[in-house]
Amino acid sequence: MLARSANEGLRLPKHWPRRVRSAVVHVVSMARVAFTVTRSRAEHGVNGRARLLTRLDGLEREARLLREELRIKDARMERLPAHRRPHYPPIERLAILELRAARGWSLAETARRLLVTPLTVASWTHRLDDEGPGALVQAPEPVNRFPELVAYLVRRLKFFCPTLGSRRIARVLARAALHVGATTVRRILRSPATRPAKRRRPREITATHPDHVWHVDLTTVRTIGGLWISWFPFALPQRWPFCWWVAAVVDHFSRRAMGTMRFKQEPTAIQVRGFLNRVCRRAGRWPGHLIADHGPQFTARELQNWCEDHGIGLRWGAIGEYGSIAVVERFIRSLKSECTRLLTVVPLAPAAFARELDHFVDWYNADRPHPRFGARTPDEVYFNCFPSCRRPRFEPRARWSRRSPCAEPHALIRGRPGAVVELSVGYHAGRRNLPIVTLNRVA
Repeated sequence: MLARSANEGLRLPKHWPRRVRSAVVHVVSMARVAFTVTRSRAEHGVNGRARLLTRLDGLEREARLLREELRIKDARMERLPAHRRPHYPPIERLAILELRAARGWSLAETARRLLVTPLTVASWTHRLDDEGPGALVQAPEPVNRFPELVAYLVRRLKFFCPTLGSRRIARVLARAALHVGATTVRRILRSPATRPAKRRRPREITATHPDHVWHVDLTTVRTIGGLWISWFPFALPQRWPFCWWVAAVVDHFSRRAMGTMRFKQEPTAIQVRGFLNRVCRRAGRWPGHLIADHGPQFTARELQNWCEDHGIGLRWGAIGEYGSIAVVERFIRSLKSECTRLLTVVPLAPAAFARELDHFVDWYNADRPHPRFGARTPDEVYFNCFPSCRRPRFEPRARWSRRSPCAEPHALIRGRPGAVVELSVGYHAGRRNLPIVTLNRVA
C-alpha cells in the first residue's frame, strides 16, 4: 500500500523511525482483525440486506488485495527488458487471445496487462489461422501420438481445474470416455520427469466391506488469510470468527465421506458423539470399528461408552507415527486444497459454510475419481455400481487399430476411430472448484 501511494505522487519522509514503520504493520493487522469480527457479526445477523452488503464488501476487499499482489509481481517482471522476459508457449498464446476476446481488450491493453509488446499480440492474431511449421498452435501428425486436440483439452482442463494432477486428469477424462495415460498427460503439461521420492507406506487396517471401518478426525479451516498478528502473542484464538472447526468421517473400504460438521470452537466429546450419531442414522447403520487420534474428544469416557453401547470397536492411531489415520487426513487435505482454499471468501455465516461443506462432500463422493480405485468414485465403490470409466470410449486417433489396447482402464471403442470431441465443463451447484467434465462428439 505504501509503495502504491509513493507511485501516485505522495512523498513519504525519508529515514522513518523504526517504531513508525512497525506501527504501520500493526495498523494493517489490527484492521484485518476488526474487519473479520465486524463481518462475522453482520453475516450472522437476521438482516438479509446487511448480509449481502457484507459479503459484497468482503469480495471487493479480496479483489483489491489480489490486484495489489499482481501489481507487486508485475513490478518485478517489468524490470526486465521485453526481449529478456520468458516467452509464452504456443498454447498460452492461444489462451491470451481467448482472454483478449473475452475482455474486449485492445492491442495496447493486452500488451500492458500481459507484459508483452503490441506487435507481439498483433503477430499472434495474424498467425491464428496459419497451418504448418509457422502456425501459432502446431498440430503433430505422427500415428502413435494423440492429435493436438487432446493436448488442448488437457491443458484447458488444467486451466479450469488447476488443482487436478496428471493422474486425476487421466481418470476424469476416462470417466468422460476419453482414455489418456497419466504419463501422456504429464508430458502434455510439461511436468518434470523426475520421480518423487518413495515414501514409507503407512500401515493399513484391512476393511472387507463398506461401513466396516470408519475414520474420524478434526481440523481447522481459517476464515481469513492467516491467524498471525504483528503483536504478542502473535496468534489469534482458534475459534470463530477467525476459523471454523470441522469434523469429518470417512469410510475406509470405499473412501466415501460419510459426513462433515462445523463447530465454532473446538468441540467437546459430547458434541462429537452427537455428530457421530447423526452420521450413523443418516447411513442407516453403525460401523464395526472407529479409528481416531488421541485428541481429548476421542479418548473421553463419553465417546467410549457410546461405542460400547452400539458394539463399535474404538481404536486410536499410533502417537507420532506417520499414516496411522492417513485415510481421513487425506480427505481433509483434499477438502482444504479443493474447496475451502479456493473460495474467494470463506463464509462466516454457519448455514453458508455448512452448504459449502455439503456441496463438496456430494461432489467428492459422486464425481471425483479416487486415486486408490483408479477412475472410480467412492459412491461407485460404496454402492457397488458399474463404473463410468468402463463404458465405451472415444478414440480420437483415426488410424488406431480396434484391437490395440488403450490406457487403463481398458474399454471398447464407441463408434468409429477418429472421433472429434469437445470439452464441456460443468460445475456442481455452480461452484467453480467442483468441476464435472463431459465430452461430446462433434458431428
